[in-house]
Amino acid sequence: MGFLGTDNDGIQETQIVIRNGREILLQAFNWESRKHDWWRNLEQKVPDMAKSGITSAWLPPPTNSFSPEGYLPQNLYSLNSSYGSEALLKDLLKKMKQYNIRPMADIVINHRVGTTQGHGGKYNRYDWIPLSWDERAVTSCTGGLGNRSTGDNFNGVPNIDHTQDFVRKDLIGWLKWLRYTVGFQDFRFDFARGYSAKYVKEYIEGAKPIFSVGEYWDSCNYKGTYLDYNQDSHRQRIINWIDGTGQLSTAFDFTTKGILQEAVKGQLWRLRDAQGKPPGVMGWWPSRAVTFLDNHDTGSTQGHWPFPSNHVMEGYAYILTHPGIPSIFYDHFYDWGSSMHDQIVKLINVRKEQDIQSRSSIRILEAKANLYAAIIGEKLCMKIGGDSWCPTGSEWKLVAHGHQYAVWHK
Repeated sequence: MGFLGTDNDGIQETQIVIRNGREILLQAFNWESRKHDWWRNLEQKVPDMAKSGITSAWLPPPTNSFSPEGYLPQNLYSLNSSYGSEALLKDLLKKMKQYNIRPMADIVINHRVGTTQGHGGKYNRYDWIPLSWDERAVTSCTGGLGNRSTGDNFNGVPNIDHTQDFVRKDLIGWLKWLRYTVGFQDFRFDFARGYSAKYVKEYIEGAKPIFSVGEYWDSCNYKGTYLDYNQDSHRQRIINWIDGTGQLSTAFDFTTKGILQEAVKGQLWRLRDAQGKPPGVMGWWPSRAVTFLDNHDTGSTQGHWPFPSNHVMEGYAYILTHPGIPSIFYDHFYDWGSSMHDQIVKLINVRKEQDIQSRSSIRILEAKANLYAAIIGEKLCMKIGGDSWCPTGSEWKLVAHGHQYAVWHK
């Protein structure tokens, strides 16, 4: 049935999930998770995730790392990490398989901490561990003997030179091991700005994850501290990255996050762009836009760019009723109380019952300071903001509501 010109079974499976557009993701960790016997903790939550409608859970980096959070990998083939032992990880993955939740591996391949000093006295060699590369595997801009980086540098550690054939061959072998031996089904590509998107395409084609998402995070357009209304160039950069992956990967919709968290502070006019569409990646390419409010970097204890805490349910009322692929943050779902958990589950249920998917149509009815209202898929209606509003017509029934949000369906 070759979609996007490929007859490859694994890539077809990838395209089926993207085309279906009915995913609900969960980021199943935060910045402090390593302190809490994480693989065991998650295993206990798998039944609740399944009951709540989660289809894929993004786990923290599973491999040995120089930093306990997992983002400075060293021995990629060791699955003993600060989150738990290899045995506990495999127990978790087995439980997820029983409950039909796909485990998503956090793929950190922009940089890798060396084991021994090489060229220039830097730790840019990988001796005595699997994937024992020499200095050619490290970009020349970060102290190695490889070529210049094909993206932005992640400073302070050796950046991997993806132009090297031996590096790509080894990484594809490792990704296939994660996919078929360990049992991860989905991939999240960390720091995707650090290397060319064409390599992500090659890695997806090589290892055939069912679903992939990239973290292409750069700054929105600001005038001082004021967020510009027009973020077209920001979302275009994310779209260019998705295109570069051969459209095989989705990307986190940082544009929507940036706009939405300003909009809920009494600037809801921001949620309609000049063409009358949603203003994020979701408005241009919803089937590849993974919408979210926070993650381990923006929220949690790092708090680099947090969503305003008193507007979080308005945020979920927006992303869980709209096109795109919504992702829920662990903290909001499991740490902020049962009321928020249950309100999020209710919105997921409404989304599924009304068969709202990534490409559902949207008509924005209102977008002013304290009121945003839209009809999605012609069968679901929602509003957020402080102003009172409800749809006209007796066919609309109120099905979910909370602080400054309400959802109706026919």
